[in-house]
Amino acid sequence: MSSIKITCVIVDDEPMALNLVESYVEKTPFLVLKKTCSSAIEAMEFIKTEPVDLMFLDIQMPDLTGIAFSKMLPKDTRVIFTTAFDQYALDGFKVEALDYLLKPFDYAEFLTAANKARLWFNLIKGAQHSKVSEEKKFLFVKSEYKQLRIKLEDVLYFEGLKDYIKIWIKDNPKPILTLMSLKMLEEELPNTQFMRVHRSFIVSLKNIDEIERSQIIINTQRITVSEQYKSKFLEFIHKNSLG
Repeated sequence: MSSIKITCVIVDDEPMALNLVESYVEKTPFLVLKKTCSSAIEAMEFIKTEPVDLMFLDIQMPDLTGIAFSKMLPKDTRVIFTTAFDQYALDGFKVEALDYLLKPFDYAEFLTAANKARLWFNLIKGAQHSKVSEEKKFLFVKSEYKQLRIKLEDVLYFEGLKDYIKIWIKDNPKPILTLMSLKMLEEELPNTQFMRVHRSFIVSLKNIDEIERSQIIINTQRITVSEQYKSKFLEFIHKNSLG
């Protein structure tokens, strides 16, 4: 399973319960705790400026119940309910909660629920990445007062030069020069097809001819994989190696 990180908020009006769930979150590597809240009102104010992926939400609270609050959440924020009352289970699933933890619950039960959330977010984000990969077939770049349409499958690598980028294309001895930062370009490229391997280079993964120690060879050009990007590149090699 991938190393996806899930941001979360815990909401419970009982301090002991709040502290317990907080300790469980902190020992779970793929969960990133953004805030603990003692009321739904406090949580509502927080997520207005800092949206999160997941909410561990007590149901029976004063002012605003967890069920009522869950109906107000953004569609991208999912819920795992925590409650001492099992009669709320049906209500929890009616609002499409990912899971329902009945107090008192131990870490094993908590982790089972958290893993359900991780599976759900992996499936959703994986589908989103696939969609991006399918849709992003080309880029328009400005070069010499023209907008050039560049097929991504034809790109060998991008080379950054301060505020400019050289785009090296198959069967084209001269690069296309465009005014753009490599960081900005990196955000636009599908990460299943391209990878940044150096402060000055983003390479097309499918157009790599050879790998020799810490160097990538593409169309006779040697590009060094810098220390900053080495672990990610080695992970790519491992996933695509035989034996």
